[in-house]
Amino acid sequence: MHNSYSPHSQYAYPSLPTPTATEPITPVETRHFGPAPSGRVTRRHNMKKRVQLTRGNLVIDLPVPPNLVLPRTGDREMMQTRYTAVTCNPDDFSAQGFSLRQVEMHRTTELFIVITMYNEDEVLFCRTMYGVMKNIQHLCTRKNSQTWGTDAWKKVVVCIVADGRKKIHPRVLDCLTLLGVYQPGPFMKNFIDAKEVTAHLFEYTASFGLDPNLHFKYPDKGIVPTQIIFCMKEKNQKKINSHRWFFNAFASVLQPNVCVLLDVGTRPGNKSIYRLWKTFDLNSNVAGACGEISTYKGKNWSLLLNPLVAAQNFEYKISCILDKPTESLFGYISVLPGAFSAYRYIALQNNEKGVGPLASYFKGEVLHGRDTDIFTSNMYLAEDRILCFELVAKAHSNWILKYVKGAVGETDVPDSLPEFIGQRRRWLNGSFFAATYAITHVGQIMRSGHSFTRKIVLMFETVYNVINIIFAWFSIGNFYLFFVVLTSSLEDSSFGMTWISSVNPIIQYFLAFMIAACFLFSMGNQPQTSKFKYQLMTILLALAMVYMSFAAIKCAIKAAQQGGSANSVMLFSVIITYGLWATSSVLAFDPWHMITSFIPYMLLSPTYINILNIYAFCNLDDISWGTKQDSLVETDLGAVIPNGKSQVDVEMLSTAADVNEIYQEAITNLKERKKIEKVTGPANNAAEKEMAAKAYYANVLNFIQVLLLWVISNCLLIIAILQGGELSGTFDGSNSTGRVKAYLIFILVFTTLSNLIRFIGSTFYLLVRLITG
Repeated sequence: MHNSYSPHSQYAYPSLPTPTATEPITPVETRHFGPAPSGRVTRRHNMKKRVQLTRGNLVIDLPVPPNLVLPRTGDREMMQTRYTAVTCNPDDFSAQGFSLRQVEMHRTTELFIVITMYNEDEVLFCRTMYGVMKNIQHLCTRKNSQTWGTDAWKKVVVCIVADGRKKIHPRVLDCLTLLGVYQPGPFMKNFIDAKEVTAHLFEYTASFGLDPNLHFKYPDKGIVPTQIIFCMKEKNQKKINSHRWFFNAFASVLQPNVCVLLDVGTRPGNKSIYRLWKTFDLNSNVAGACGEISTYKGKNWSLLLNPLVAAQNFEYKISCILDKPTESLFGYISVLPGAFSAYRYIALQNNEKGVGPLASYFKGEVLHGRDTDIFTSNMYLAEDRILCFELVAKAHSNWILKYVKGAVGETDVPDSLPEFIGQRRRWLNGSFFAATYAITHVGQIMRSGHSFTRKIVLMFETVYNVINIIFAWFSIGNFYLFFVVLTSSLEDSSFGMTWISSVNPIIQYFLAFMIAACFLFSMGNQPQTSKFKYQLMTILLALAMVYMSFAAIKCAIKAAQQGGSANSVMLFSVIITYGLWATSSVLAFDPWHMITSFIPYMLLSPTYINILNIYAFCNLDDISWGTKQDSLVETDLGAVIPNGKSQVDVEMLSTAADVNEIYQEAITNLKERKKIEKVTGPANNAAEKEMAAKAYYANVLNFIQVLLLWVISNCLLIIAILQGGELSGTFDGSNSTGRVKAYLIFILVFTTLSNLIRFIGSTFYLLVRLITG
């Protein structure tokens, strides 16, 4: 055995150090990792080997490195890694004669799990992959199940899709090498008989795992074999294309029952995947399901010391406690998070005319600037929302979507303001236009196969969503209105703060100036280039929130002392809102975010309302995901030409020592964790096309029309309300009515009713779950 091994229980394994947390992580938008992985083996001894093509395709069985520790030996699927050079688009995978090992072994696939990644590092990858392995381990312990049991791993296939050969993090490839899944070598080519290689496919059954600390875990820790498909796309073509490979290429071959979607960086709880699957098993009309997306808090919740992470933790928790359960009762969840969700494969299928959920889902992949309008382009930034609507509204079907409490997926969230703003730009623009699409196409639901009662319920949810969209549209105007009214109310003589009347105008005008500055920062600038400006704006808006909260508390005290309609309604609304948040969290047995994250969320709420909304609306012309799609055909790997007898001569590593050297290099790379040099890639036609699309929108000013409509409508609201009466008398003890007072009462009552609906829905969900188990 190689001297890099040290004993562990009955197994020997390479000893790897725990990676440090001090290495900075470069934002996803800017990272691009160097030369092709195969470049590492050019100095080794190669030899020519004649290989018979399989149905015209290059398929090679590669022996695993002799130094690879195998708890289970003798099984061909664990002794050999299969490499396939895919030379077609994902839609033609089956038609072009490509297949997968599970078909040859006559195995049924119950669960098909996809892990999509771009250039995330090895820690994030292992966090997700190890979480999946722990879930498969749990499935194998359910010996009384009719579906699962000791050999349950044979019914689960894990598909890892890397978005671009030159984009994937090299140390992730090292992890896959140590697991036996990936082997770089001279057999990888750009062309097979003049046909361009579109993806490099590796198939292997791993018998051990790597945990997030890069420690090997063997069967003595409960790890069971895991069937893995590793698809490394030759080009970077975005996440939606990775899902096309998963659904249209691989799932069409395996015909699974349930498909689970995961992003690298999301770790499912040890039983979460089973709980998602069980929902489909118990309910034949469930087309999709999701669990709780929880923020990764770090060791001892140390990451919550970052206010931005804490605010997102609170936001995610409230959404999963109030919003998702309520929508689940209706049967239509507006979005199943792509980071962790599941779908019934047959529900996704299109009809004989090619119309259906998957067709709508993948439509956004082929949209390019000039080919469509701003509405459609932004709508398909949230293609998962489109998929959810198309499933519920599928013709002649009665599919519903469910939320599964207890199915937790822990994910990393942005911990810096520029990354956070960029992420929410996509979310806000995509969700707004996708929600508008769902509302305007509500007629599809009426033509679906749902019962009359279900259609009425879905219509009610649609009305509820319309009202929420309207209030979201006017959120920035309402924020400014409440700030001005609450702070101006302190000028009333009953408060005994006469000095405040000289301070308020300065603060109110300064807030207006800050909002205007946000527009200037957002126009034509990336958040990274205005990082310190946005940080300053966030701090100033947090101070404004502190002042507004102080005014609200003073008015609440006045309400308790003197009464008055506006005072009483405001006090009642605040108590109901925050009280319901706390009560629902306690009922869900998950109240800790109210202690750890409530204050950061409140302080950053003006940032959510102002900075995020303004940046999103000012960048409606930006239809990118922050990555550039490749169109340049690479030639660095070379080509192979058949000899006329369905055979090709392929270069292979000549000795086992050369294969072991690859394995040893992977161990060394993970031990040393050397800094990866970033290489700027060449310009390509797709990037130019994306830039042309953006220039097109900027030239015709289509997005300006939407932006102006949003700005003008919010300004008109502010003018219309503030012209309606004396502000300092709004929150006194008087019962007199005025435009300002009436509008504020209306907003407060609506907020209260909205929270009550969410609370009743979430409570009823918990009761149903308690009764049905």
